[in-house]
Amino acid sequence: MTILKKEIEEKFGGRLRLRVNGVLIQDDRILMIKHHMGEGRYFWNVPGGGMKFGSSVEENLRREFLEETGLQVELGQFLCNFEFLEPPLHAVELYFEVHVIGGNLVKGIDPELAAEKQLITEIDFLDIDKLASIKKEEKHRLFWGIKSLNDVRLWKGYFNFENISIK
Repeated sequence: MTILKKEIEEKFGGRLRLRVNGVLIQDDRILMIKHHMGEGRYFWNVPGGGMKFGSSVEENLRREFLEETGLQVELGQFLCNFEFLEPPLHAVELYFEVHVIGGNLVKGIDPELAAEKQLITEIDFLDIDKLASIKKEEKHRLFWGIKSLNDVRLWKGYFNFENISIK
C-alpha cells in the first residue's frame, strides 16, 4: 500500500461520510477537479467534500467550493444523491447544481490534508467530448453514461454502486 493510499484510508475510511457536491455548468462545459489517488491513478469529480457538523448543506457546499476552486457559489436545484461503498470508503453524496456569484477560478486545496499531501492536481471546465474521453475508472460513476451535459440536470433520485443508470 502506498503512503498516499494509506493516508486516504486513515483520513476518510472506516466511517460513513456525508458529502455535498456542486455541479457548475457554463458555456456547455462542466467544472471538474482531477485528484491524484496514488500509483499513477487519478479521479475526476465535481467540487465538493465532507459536511461539518453544525453547518447546513448550503454552508458546507459554499465552503468546499471556495476552498477547492476559489469561486463563490449559490445553490440551485437538488439533482440526486449517490452512495459510494468500496471498503474502507463509504460515502453518501448530495449533488446540487450551483451558480457562480463571485471569486476567481484557481486550483484550491483540501485543508484536511497537509500541503505536501494535497490530492488536487488540476481543475478545468470540460466539454462533453473531453469528459467522455476520460477512462471510466478515472471519473465518478455518475458521469459514466451521460451523453450531454444537460443529462446531469435530469438526475433524480438515489444512485449507488450497483444502480448507476440515469435512464
